[in-house]
Amino acid sequence: MHINWKKIFTVSFGVIIGVYLLLAVTAFNHPIERDMTCSDVQVTVERNATGGFLTPADVSRMLTEQQINPVGQRLSDVNLRTIEERLEAQELIERAEAYKTQSGNVKINISERVPVMHVMAKGEDYYVDRNGKVLTNTGFVCNLVVATGNITHDYATRVLAPIGRIIMDDDFWRNQIEQVNVLPDSTVEMVPRVGGHTIYIGRPIGVTKKLERLRKFYRYGLSQAGWNKYSRISVEFNNQIVCKKKK
Repeated sequence: MHINWKKIFTVSFGVIIGVYLLLAVTAFNHPIERDMTCSDVQVTVERNATGGFLTPADVSRMLTEQQINPVGQRLSDVNLRTIEERLEAQELIERAEAYKTQSGNVKINISERVPVMHVMAKGEDYYVDRNGKVLTNTGFVCNLVVATGNITHDYATRVLAPIGRIIMDDDFWRNQIEQVNVLPDSTVEMVPRVGGHTIYIGRPIGVTKKLERLRKFYRYGLSQAGWNKYSRISVEFNNQIVCKKKK
């Protein structure tokens, strides 16, 4: 029987290299934590167009209040999943990612819930985020479009949240629109920062197309006629803009 020593050596060498690489990767990703103590927590909060609510200091305070601040603990005892779950249970946090570093720190990356409109109606004061979730007024200051008028929670989450996304995702409208008012018949008007007029949207459907038509009118109409010529500009109906002159 002929023994192929070359083949055996090649296979054995490959196995040894594979085991070595596995152990090396494992050792790199899981440092010896038994005698290491967490010396610091470094928090990063992703910024968004609204400026957001939270600061790293706010998140650090949440860690302390939830009794999950890992500073002073042995790294081997720090449960990253618990930290993530407790933080994600907070109203203003959409996602939390925590990991340990080789130097003995814990780093946490935070993604906020992004508010797109501030609702102040019927004696209530709250925010709605991009996904239509209601956020209570936490006392944090955020520069957002204010919604007033005949607004229920259902209307805010179903109708105002999409309108808020349209406004906040466009640099021009984010700087131009300061208020959205819902009339008793559930139609919508907007109040711009520049120009002494109101913008009547009508039923809140096809808002993107209506605003695009208004943008062109701003560019080619009001730039010639003057921003303060009209008291009301209606883009309710397709393919037309109806303006009411100031008296």
